[in-house]
Amino acid sequence: MSISIYQSSVPIIKAMLGNLSAILAKAELYAKNKKFDEKNLLESRLFPDMFPLVKQIQVATDQAKGGCARLAGIEPPKFEDDETTMAQLQDRIAKTIAFIDGIDPVQIDGASRPIQYTMRDFNFEFSAQQYLTNWVLPNFYFHVTAAYNLLRMGGLEIGKSDYLGSLVDFNIDTKQVRAR
Repeated sequence: MSISIYQSSVPIIKAMLGNLSAILAKAELYAKNKKFDEKNLLESRLFPDMFPLVKQIQVATDQAKGGCARLAGIEPPKFEDDETTMAQLQDRIAKTIAFIDGIDPVQIDGASRPIQYTMRDFNFEFSAQQYLTNWVLPNFYFHVTAAYNLLRMGGLEIGKSDYLGSLVDFNIDTKQVRAR
Protein backbone atom coordinates (compact mmCIF):
# COMPACT_ATOMS: atom_id res chain seq x y z
CA MET A 1 0.00 0.00 0.00
CA SER A 2 1.34 3.41 -0.91
CA ILE A 3 0.66 6.59 0.98
CA SER A 4 -0.58 9.61 -0.94
CA ILE A 5 0.81 13.14 -0.91
CA TYR A 6 -2.44 14.27 0.74
CA GLN A 7 -2.23 11.61 3.48
CA SER A 8 1.41 12.55 4.06
CA SER A 9 0.62 16.21 4.51
CA VAL A 10 -2.81 17.53 5.39
CA PRO A 11 -3.81 15.29 8.35
CA ILE A 12 -0.43 15.67 10.08
CA ILE A 13 -0.21 19.40 9.46
CA LYS A 14 -3.73 19.95 10.78
CA ALA A 15 -3.04 17.79 13.83
CA MET A 16 0.17 19.65 14.63
CA LEU A 17 -1.57 23.01 14.22
CA GLY A 18 -4.21 21.78 16.66
CA ASN A 19 -1.48 20.75 19.09
CA LEU A 20 0.21 24.14 18.68
CA SER A 21 -3.12 25.83 19.38
CA ALA A 22 -3.59 23.74 22.56
CA ILE A 23 -0.07 24.61 23.74
CA LEU A 24 -0.68 28.28 23.01
CA ALA A 25 -3.91 28.15 25.06
CA LYS A 26 -1.91 26.73 27.97
CA ALA A 27 0.62 29.54 27.54
CA GLU A 28 -2.10 32.18 27.61
CA LEU A 29 -3.51 30.71 30.83
CA TYR A 30 0.00 30.41 32.29
CA ALA A 31 0.70 34.12 31.70
CA LYS A 32 -2.66 35.06 33.19
CA ASN A 33 -2.20 32.88 36.29
CA LYS A 34 1.36 34.13 36.82
CA LYS A 35 0.13 37.70 36.28
CA PHE A 36 2.64 38.71 33.63
CA ASP A 37 2.22 40.23 30.21
CA GLU A 38 1.91 37.54 27.52
CA LYS A 39 4.15 39.72 25.34
CA ASN A 40 7.05 38.42 27.44
CA LEU A 41 6.43 35.03 25.85
CA LEU A 42 5.44 36.35 22.41
CA GLU A 43 8.66 38.33 22.09
CA SER A 44 10.94 35.66 23.55
CA ARG A 45 13.76 34.20 21.46
CA LEU A 46 16.04 31.22 21.87
CA PHE A 47 18.97 33.15 20.41
CA PRO A 48 19.32 36.78 19.30
CA ASP A 49 19.36 35.86 15.60
CA MET A 50 16.27 33.64 15.75
CA PHE A 51 12.66 34.68 15.30
CA PRO A 52 10.58 35.40 18.41
CA LEU A 53 7.64 33.16 19.33
CA VAL A 54 5.10 35.26 17.43
CA LYS A 55 7.09 34.94 14.20
CA GLN A 56 7.69 31.20 14.74
CA ILE A 57 3.92 30.68 14.78
CA GLN A 58 3.40 32.95 11.79
CA VAL A 59 5.99 31.04 9.75
CA ALA A 60 4.61 27.64 10.85
CA THR A 61 1.16 28.66 9.60
CA ASP A 62 2.69 30.09 6.42
CA GLN A 63 4.41 26.77 5.74
CA ALA A 64 1.12 24.93 6.37
CA LYS A 65 -1.12 27.06 4.18
CA GLY A 66 1.50 27.75 1.53
CA GLY A 67 2.60 24.15 1.32
CA CYS A 68 -0.90 22.74 1.02
CA ALA A 69 -1.94 25.44 -1.45
CA ARG A 70 1.03 24.90 -3.74
CA LEU A 71 0.54 21.14 -3.64
CA ALA A 72 -3.09 21.72 -4.66
CA GLY A 73 -2.08 24.11 -7.42
CA ILE A 74 -3.85 27.11 -5.89
CA GLU A 75 -2.68 30.45 -4.57
CA PRO A 76 -2.03 30.50 -0.83
CA PRO A 77 -3.93 33.14 1.15
CA LYS A 78 -1.88 36.08 2.39
CA PHE A 79 -1.92 36.93 6.08
CA GLU A 80 -0.65 40.30 7.27
CA ASP A 81 1.72 39.05 10.02
CA ASP A 82 0.36 41.70 12.38
CA GLU A 83 -0.53 39.49 15.34
CA THR A 84 0.48 40.89 18.73
CA THR A 85 -1.53 38.68 21.10
CA MET A 86 -2.00 34.99 21.71
CA ALA A 87 -5.68 35.36 20.83
CA GLN A 88 -4.73 36.77 17.43
CA LEU A 89 -2.30 33.88 16.89
CA GLN A 90 -5.09 31.45 17.78
CA ASP A 91 -7.24 33.12 15.11
CA ARG A 92 -4.40 32.75 12.61
CA ILE A 93 -4.06 29.05 13.38
CA ALA A 94 -7.84 28.61 13.04
CA LYS A 95 -7.87 30.47 9.68
CA THR A 96 -5.03 28.27 8.47
CA ILE A 97 -6.86 25.08 9.42
CA ALA A 98 -10.07 26.36 7.81
CA PHE A 99 -8.20 27.10 4.58
CA ILE A 100 -6.58 23.66 4.54
CA ASP A 101 -9.97 22.05 5.22
CA GLY A 102 -11.25 23.67 2.05
CA ILE A 103 -8.73 21.86 -0.16
CA ASP A 104 -10.03 18.77 -1.93
CA PRO A 105 -7.67 15.78 -1.43
CA VAL A 106 -7.86 15.14 -5.19
CA GLN A 107 -6.22 18.53 -5.81
CA ILE A 108 -3.18 17.51 -3.77
CA ASP A 109 -2.99 13.87 -4.80
CA GLY A 110 -3.09 14.92 -8.43
CA ALA A 111 0.00 17.08 -8.01
CA SER A 112 2.33 15.86 -10.72
CA ARG A 113 3.41 19.27 -11.98
CA PRO A 114 6.57 20.92 -10.69
CA ILE A 115 6.10 23.23 -7.72
CA GLN A 116 7.70 26.56 -8.63
CA TYR A 117 7.68 29.82 -6.71
CA THR A 118 9.90 32.67 -5.60
CA MET A 119 10.54 33.78 -2.03
CA ARG A 120 12.72 36.83 -1.52
CA ASP A 121 15.74 36.24 -3.81
CA PHE A 122 15.27 32.48 -4.09
CA ASN A 123 13.59 30.58 -6.90
CA PHE A 124 12.26 27.19 -5.89
CA GLU A 125 11.49 24.24 -8.13
CA PHE A 126 10.51 20.85 -6.74
CA SER A 127 8.43 17.83 -7.62
CA ALA A 128 5.36 17.58 -5.36
CA GLN A 129 6.94 14.84 -3.25
CA GLN A 130 10.27 16.69 -2.96
CA TYR A 131 8.46 19.88 -2.03
CA LEU A 132 6.54 18.14 0.74
CA THR A 133 9.35 16.00 2.16
CA ASN A 134 12.35 18.27 1.60
CA TRP A 135 10.83 21.69 2.21
CA VAL A 136 7.33 21.95 3.69
CA LEU A 137 7.43 19.36 6.46
CA PRO A 138 10.99 20.07 7.70
CA ASN A 139 10.32 23.82 7.82
CA PHE A 140 6.90 23.39 9.39
CA TYR A 141 8.25 21.10 12.12
CA PHE A 142 11.24 23.40 12.72
CA HIS A 143 9.00 26.38 13.50
CA VAL A 144 6.45 24.41 15.54
CA THR A 145 9.33 22.93 17.55
CA ALA A 146 10.93 26.34 18.03
CA ALA A 147 7.59 27.67 19.35
CA TYR A 148 7.31 24.70 21.71
CA ASN A 149 10.88 25.25 22.94
CA LEU A 150 10.33 28.97 23.50
CA LEU A 151 7.30 28.24 25.66
CA ARG A 152 9.18 25.57 27.60
CA MET A 153 12.03 28.01 28.13
CA GLY A 154 9.46 30.57 29.31
CA GLY A 155 8.39 28.23 32.11
CA LEU A 156 5.33 26.57 30.60
CA GLU A 157 5.02 23.03 31.90
CA ILE A 158 4.45 21.10 28.69
CA GLY A 159 5.97 17.86 27.47
CA LYS A 160 6.23 15.54 24.53
CA SER A 161 2.61 14.46 24.87
CA ASP A 162 1.57 18.12 24.40
CA TYR A 163 3.73 18.41 21.30
CA LEU A 164 2.44 15.15 19.80
CA GLY A 165 -1.03 15.72 21.23
CA SER A 166 -3.71 14.52 18.88
CA LEU A 167 -1.30 12.43 16.83
CA VAL A 168 -1.09 9.62 19.35
CA ASP A 169 -2.92 8.21 22.34
CA PHE A 170 -0.73 8.17 25.44
CA ASN A 171 -1.93 5.77 28.09
CA ILE A 172 0.53 6.29 30.92
CA ASP A 173 -1.08 3.64 33.15
CA THR A 174 -0.59 0.82 30.65
CA LYS A 175 2.49 2.37 29.02
CA GLN A 176 0.91 2.04 25.60
CA VAL A 177 1.16 4.54 22.79
CA ARG A 178 -1.05 4.22 19.72
CA ALA A 179 -1.28 6.29 16.58
CA ARG A 180 -4.63 7.91 16.00
